[in-house]
Amino acid sequence: MTVTEEAPTRSVPTRRISFEYSIADLPKHFAADDDIIMSHIIASLSSVFPDGEDFFVRSVRNFRDQIDDPELKEQVKGFIGQEAIHGREHRQFNARLDELGYPSKRIERFTDMGLRFRERVLPAKANLAATAALEHYTATLAHTLLTKPEARDMIAHDEVRNLFVWHALEESEHKAVAFDVYRHVGGTERMRKITMTIFNIGFPLGIALMALLSMLRDPVARRSPRKVWRSFKRLRHTPFVSRDIIAQLHDYQRSDFHPDDHPTDDLVAEWRDELFGESGSLSDRLPASRAS
Repeated sequence: MTVTEEAPTRSVPTRRISFEYSIADLPKHFAADDDIIMSHIIASLSSVFPDGEDFFVRSVRNFRDQIDDPELKEQVKGFIGQEAIHGREHRQFNARLDELGYPSKRIERFTDMGLRFRERVLPAKANLAATAALEHYTATLAHTLLTKPEARDMIAHDEVRNLFVWHALEESEHKAVAFDVYRHVGGTERMRKITMTIFNIGFPLGIALMALLSMLRDPVARRSPRKVWRSFKRLRHTPFVSRDIIAQLHDYQRSDFHPDDHPTDDLVAEWRDELFGESGSLSDRLPASRAS
C-alpha cells in the first residue's frame, strides 16, 4: 500500500465485554495438564499487554490528525476502542494472577516505564513503527490460536481461554490498522524493517526472561524440577514454536509486505459467529447492538 492508496474496507467493532468475575476461581497453574512453564508464559504475555496496548493507542493517536482517509479514520477509532478494552480486561486478569503469586503488577510497571522512556527518547514515527511490528506479532499469535485447536487446548481454564480467543479475534480484525497508518503518514521501509529485526530478537527473549523470573518465584516450580522438565519438553512441540510462525514473522521483512497478504476474512467471520453470533458462546455478555 502506498501513502496515496485508501485503506481497504474492514469492520473494527468495539465490544464492551468483561471477564472480571469469571476468573475469580482461577487456579495457580491454569494451563492444560497443570503445565508450569506454559502458565508462566501466558501470565507474562498478559502482564505486558495492558501497558503495551496503551502504548499502541498513544502511538496511533499521535498521527490521528494526519489521516485524511475517512475509512482509515474509522478503523483507527475502532482500533483505539478495541485496544482500550483489551488493556482493561488483561489488567483485571493480571490482578488475579498477582493474587496467585505471579509478578504481574511488577511486570506491568516495568513495561510502562520502558515504553514511556522509549516515547521520550525516540520520535513518534519510530514508536508507530514499533506498534506496527508488534501488531504483526500479536496477529501471528492470534492466527495460531484461532486456527489450531491444540493451541486453544493448551489453556485449561475455560474463561482464560475465552479471554484470549476474544482478544485473538479482535487482533485479527485490526491487524493492519497501525501498519496502514504508518504507511499513510510516510513511514520508511528502512525504519519498518529495522524495528521488526529488533523485536524478532527482543520480544521472545523478553517474554522468556519474564517467564523464567516468574518461575523462580514459584515454590511448586522450585520443588518439582522433573515437572518443569516435562513442561519444557512439551513446550518444544507446541503450535507456538513452529516453522510456520517463524516464516510468518519474517515475512514482515518483504519490501512489498502488507498484513492482508495473510488473509483472515473467513477466519474472522467464523469466529465472530462462534463468539458473538446468534448462538455465540459470548453473545450473552454483550448488548445486542454490540454483538458483532
